[in-house]
Amino acid sequence: MDIYQHFRRDEQPFLDQVLSWKEQVEKTYQEKLTDFLDPREQQIMDTLIGTNHEVLLHVFGGGIHTERKRALLAPFYEEITDDDFGLTLMQASYQDKFISLTHRDVMGAFLSLGIKRKKFGDIYVGNGIVQIVMADEIAPFVRANLTAIKKAKIKLEEKPMSQLLEIERNWVASDKTVSSLRLDAVLKEIYNVSRKDAADLITKSFVKVNYKVVEDTAFILQEGDLISVRGKGRSKLNGINGQSKKGKWKIQAAILK
Repeated sequence: MDIYQHFRRDEQPFLDQVLSWKEQVEKTYQEKLTDFLDPREQQIMDTLIGTNHEVLLHVFGGGIHTERKRALLAPFYEEITDDDFGLTLMQASYQDKFISLTHRDVMGAFLSLGIKRKKFGDIYVGNGIVQIVMADEIAPFVRANLTAIKKAKIKLEEKPMSQLLEIERNWVASDKTVSSLRLDAVLKEIYNVSRKDAADLITKSFVKVNYKVVEDTAFILQEGDLISVRGKGRSKLNGINGQSKKGKWKIQAAILK
């Protein structure tokens, strides 16, 4: 069976990478630790590795509710601990009475250092605290060079992972009927906007599917897709439950509250 038929064309390079990692672990009996993966990439790895009895997939991002995680492929007999994932938690404080910082501000400060997104995980910003989970290998560089975010001067300090401030995400699911699985049709129902407004959001590059901007209104969604609409929040397509007698699709969608 051709595994590629179950995934989009732009995901095929990642599939090849995962299969290469799996083969490497099987041949060398050495663990393979990845960079941080978004939920879609984690889902792909889980699908490909699945119930393989020789190589086991482990994922960890620092806490129970962390979204971005590193994956560790290891021989089935290896005992894996949290320390094996090579994570460092950095924290800084700022005067939130005078300066307002957002997730986007912290992300921008990181990227301006030339660090790739895959090298750091979840970011927490609030109540005068900034926390960033990152790969061990970049921690010394970040601590030395990330000294300001927007107009706030900061000093990063390493903290034990037990002090990670997590936000439990509340996904509210509901059943919906859509005329098609096109992106504009699904956005219309999930976000309660007109088809025209949904199309405008897409063509203005305000919509991401699985963390990638999609500008095609006719883009076909699949089960498990994560959707982000600027100014309207995030949602996901939990399930596609077939078609009605009138040809409409029955779906289950969830919105992040």
